[in-house]
Amino acid sequence: MNLNIGQMEHGTRNAITDVPGVRVGHCTVDDARHKTGVTVILPCGDDIFRQKMVAACHVLNGFGKTTGLMQMEELGTLETPIALTNTLNVGLVHDAMVEYMCRQAEAGGYAISSVNPVVCECNDASLNDIRHRAVGQEEVFAAIENASADFALGDVGAGKGMTCHDLKGGIGSSSRIVEIGGERFTLGVLVLTNHGCLHDLTIGGRNVGAAIEERIHADAPDLGSCIMIVGTDLPVTSRQLGRIIRRCAVGLARLGSFTGHGSGEVMVGFSTANRIPEDDGIWNLRCIPESQIDCAFRAAAEATEEAVVRSMLEARGVTGYSGKIRRSLSEFYQP
Repeated sequence: MNLNIGQMEHGTRNAITDVPGVRVGHCTVDDARHKTGVTVILPCGDDIFRQKMVAACHVLNGFGKTTGLMQMEELGTLETPIALTNTLNVGLVHDAMVEYMCRQAEAGGYAISSVNPVVCECNDASLNDIRHRAVGQEEVFAAIENASADFALGDVGAGKGMTCHDLKGGIGSSSRIVEIGGERFTLGVLVLTNHGCLHDLTIGGRNVGAAIEERIHADAPDLGSCIMIVGTDLPVTSRQLGRIIRRCAVGLARLGSFTGHGSGEVMVGFSTANRIPEDDGIWNLRCIPESQIDCAFRAAAEATEEAVVRSMLEARGVTGYSGKIRRSLSEFYQP
């Protein structure tokens, strides 16, 4: 799929997993009653709790229930994998992540008395019977077990029941290569898309949504949320990473989203370059010069824009438990 979005070079997979060490896993719950699931981003293959990562978060519009942001904002670190699911499953997924981290610690020969899982959500109630919370420990552990560098996009995992610009949304990803100081780095974005109005959908500067709207009935205002996860091996501070992830909003705006009242736009970022040891010794941090950060800003904007479009093009049409239909963008638009 060649979308030709932006100017920068893509990574090999054109996904967040182009960042070395990053893996993504899904578990999808798909039956007559449920169109939902969980997606887990594993930032590394070793013990992230004992070797934390520099991290940052930003809330563009706070109509959401994400956990773990308060401590991340205060300390600037990530110490667990990141899980995505639906709104009413946040508590059960959080509990499963705590259990997973406790088991990891026990296997590593140490005990933990506190842990800060990051669990993000969008509301899939238009297609999924969300009241019957179908995602728990079994599904979370299955997603982790299935995690790999090559992962599916579209209506899978947490994306199964999501709606984007009144069409089928879901999981999307894209990556860009960033060159600074003669070194090449990767910045990847993974999105969970559940936002936007069809009439506003703009791709490559062309308002394709208005033409599609003439062919189908669109019934949703701009609400529902978009989660944007940024992974990179750029050596950055938490403050620099916070500046970078805020540019994800540029990608949403280019596609026509104005971030409506009922939509929760949440950005979370991590860098694999600077690992923070558990001991109390002084540690050395490497970071890019501020004067060279613009290319990372562009990478975040381009990768987010492309990831959202890919989430829609890769998704199949889905009929929800109440008979509501969300059709795939691929029925109406081909890049």
